[in-house]
Amino acid sequence: MSRTIILALAASLLGTAPVLAQAVEYEFDKSHTIIRASWDHQQYSTMSLQLTDYDGTLSLDLENPSNSAVDITFNLIDGIWPGAHHDRFIAHLNSADFFETAVNPTAHFVATGFETSDGTQGVMSGDLTMNGITNPVALDVTLNRVGENRGRAKLGFTATATLTRSEWDMAFAVPHIPDDIELYIGMEILSLSE
Repeated sequence: MSRTIILALAASLLGTAPVLAQAVEYEFDKSHTIIRASWDHQQYSTMSLQLTDYDGTLSLDLENPSNSAVDITFNLIDGIWPGAHHDRFIAHLNSADFFETAVNPTAHFVATGFETSDGTQGVMSGDLTMNGITNPVALDVTLNRVGENRGRAKLGFTATATLTRSEWDMAFAVPHIPDDIELYIGMEILSLSE
């Protein structure tokens, strides 16, 4: 999950874009970004939740991707949204069965590596900390578009990953509810300056 996950890979993925001399700072366009986790609910339905409260460092160096940095913190208290009519479920997600937000109010993602073979698709590796536990994750990332908006550089990405929730001590109801969670991120970011 976490508190957002994709952007340093942009540096690798933008190998075909105009070369920049140094890292460029970006911010989330939160009105056009979604971070969603979904899972099968006993084969009756597919349930999901969104992480809605996040921020961090999105610094991309398109000339030298190793200089890029992605470091995102997700505020979980009041930042988990499974949809309307789910007050009881939200309380359960905040309990010790899952995120235990009274003890671990945030989740944290730090990118550790970026790989791409064609400049548009690749893998972003990183460390994700949730529930007080840190594990490595790998996101499959696609660069959707490079453009501009009112004089600011604009980038769009899609990223996906499968997370095994028991690795973060969230094994409630396994195997009745699957251990694997599908993570989907659709993201737009804007440079901080023109």
